[in-house]
Amino acid sequence: MITLALSKGRIFDETLPLLAAAGIEVLEDPEKSRKLILPTNQPGVRVVLVRATDVPTYVEYGGADLGVTGKDTLIEHGGQGLYQPLDLQIAQCRMSVAVRADFDYASAVRQGSRLKVATKYTAIAREFFASKGVHVDLIKLYGSMELAPLTGLADAIVDLVSTGSTLKANHLVEVERIMDISSRLVVNQAALKLKQRAIQPLIDAFSKAIINPPVPT
Repeated sequence: MITLALSKGRIFDETLPLLAAAGIEVLEDPEKSRKLILPTNQPGVRVVLVRATDVPTYVEYGGADLGVTGKDTLIEHGGQGLYQPLDLQIAQCRMSVAVRADFDYASAVRQGSRLKVATKYTAIAREFFASKGVHVDLIKLYGSMELAPLTGLADAIVDLVSTGSTLKANHLVEVERIMDISSRLVVNQAALKLKQRAIQPLIDAFSKAIINPPVPT
């Protein structure tokens, strides 16, 4: 049995065409089913639904043989014990710094200054501001990041940005792009050795689908 860890939402939806390229179809809709383990049309393959931040942990410790997770999650997790064969080029967005529209960010990040930053991505934020010589007090939040500058909790936020519409609606502006983000295929290293005959064709099919994406019908 091959177990693939996915999170609901955009990553799940954008992984489906890649699975189809490998001849795998998930038989139940995660938005309609209450099941956390979904069958596929291949009796030897199943999908487990976990939180996006938990995908690397499930794969690292063998709860899943492979999974799909964002580059942001991998950096925060550390990526230990994981083989990362492919950038799947799905769920693309960017990690950025945003502030209130009336906040003078340029002055605030002068060499040696100190900044209050709210983020879920503390490792990424710490490394980014350290590279600029800016001292930061990191405030870890798990949601509604845009509220932090609006309530005075923080001067800036570090968060994922896709269209920027949420920032705009909350009178925030994107002031620096830290990195581009997309989702990766991660594989348990022991599973790759023990189940190589089953896993390698999946990797190959995914790789081929990235180079030659299916044409929408």
